[in-house]
Amino acid sequence: MAIPMIPFAEGEARLDWLDLTAALDAGHDLPRAEITDGFLYRGDDTLLNRGAWIDGLGLAVKSATIFPGNPKAGKPMVNGAVSLFSDTDGTLEALVDFHLVTKWKTAGDSLCGALKLARRDSREILIVGAGTVGHSLVEAYGAGFPGARFTVWNRTASKAHDMAAEIPGLRVAEDLEAAVKAADIICCATMSTEPVIRGDWLQPGQHLDLIGAYRPDMREADDRALERARIFVDSYDTTLGHIGEMKIPLESGALTRDRVLADYYEAGAMRRGSDDEITLFKNGGGAHLDLMTARYILEAWRS
Repeated sequence: MAIPMIPFAEGEARLDWLDLTAALDAGHDLPRAEITDGFLYRGDDTLLNRGAWIDGLGLAVKSATIFPGNPKAGKPMVNGAVSLFSDTDGTLEALVDFHLVTKWKTAGDSLCGALKLARRDSREILIVGAGTVGHSLVEAYGAGFPGARFTVWNRTASKAHDMAAEIPGLRVAEDLEAAVKAADIICCATMSTEPVIRGDWLQPGQHLDLIGAYRPDMREADDRALERARIFVDSYDTTLGHIGEMKIPLESGALTRDRVLADYYEAGAMRRGSDDEITLFKNGGGAHLDLMTARYILEAWRS
């Protein structure tokens, strides 16, 4: 039997955001994943290999090449693929488009968290950051919160207006503080190394979804936001010691480990306690989520 190679458009046509969140929940009912990352460098060029193994679900290696010079030649800077292997005999089951897995894993992770932690009557959703992830978040949250109204803010306002021109009904916020105060859910997907969300802006009952920070020197919310919120992560293993959002305040003493209440492997604790509390979720997007997402994509492709 030929090994399927699942391209972006044909693969995406078979996917559903709520089905993906169900697949992520099922994946976390299995034993905790083993995860590893590896890097190779040649000047500014990088090869990243992220591997995950979940007993009962299989193995995946997500390979990404980052060549910063490519855009000058009209080529994408980031390329790659996800290799999915059988749990029973280790044979290759599929090659899945890198961008397809990344898009659905990233936005699906945030939606999965929001379905557990945000108020179910949330209707005003603010997207902070008008990049590729911001576009995906409108799709994902639109599926999870039907009837929600979306607003986007971006540091470069013209990019927010460009995004609004592409997405019907999307509004543009000029004042970030006012937009945060008016939202039920705030989704932050920036490349910032300094906090853009201030805890003093947050209102009772809100849910704050932090996505952008992925390096030890990056964070999107300040210490005051952490102080005021009940804090959750998708995985302790990939966030606490690796991403500045948690690592920096843990090291400074602004945050203590006991205040990070649960990750996805503790399903019973991953929930909102009252309508007026503020919840904060850090989307770390580890390789185990790439594996769960790739497995979901393959099953949807086969069916």
